[in-house]
Amino acid sequence: MQNQNTQIFFNDSDVDVTHKINTIELDNWMSHLKYIKKEINNLVNLCNTGLSLKLKEDNVLKSLQIKEVENEDLLAALNRYAISRTDIIECEDTQCDMVYITEHESCRRRYLQHIEAYRKLKNKFFNKVQGKFTLTTKH
Repeated sequence: MQNQNTQIFFNDSDVDVTHKINTIELDNWMSHLKYIKKEINNLVNLCNTGLSLKLKEDNVLKSLQIKEVENEDLLAALNRYAISRTDIIECEDTQCDMVYITEHESCRRRYLQHIEAYRKLKNKFFNKVQGKFTLTTKH
């Protein structure tokens, strides 16, 4: 439903509004996960530039690499889910709509759990590297 109109109209049914809001939300989740992918890559690169000894003690680098894979897996799952949503328009009964709504709620829970775990890991990373950076100037 990503390519379909997500503008909400006065005559849309409650279910139509829900599907449109869910589509917008799904797009935001995927955008956020793409950003996290870049951010994790930057954090891993920082680990590989002199911070690695301190971070290896606490397996922070390994945890970031694992989270990178988990992030990619979740993004792929959400992409598959987004593709499956193209058939929403063909739903003719409430049971069909509820399948999509239930699946969306499941994706929401998985996304929120992933974000919470990532935030904790990122906080752990910054707590470990706090005070370990020095500014260098080029002459």
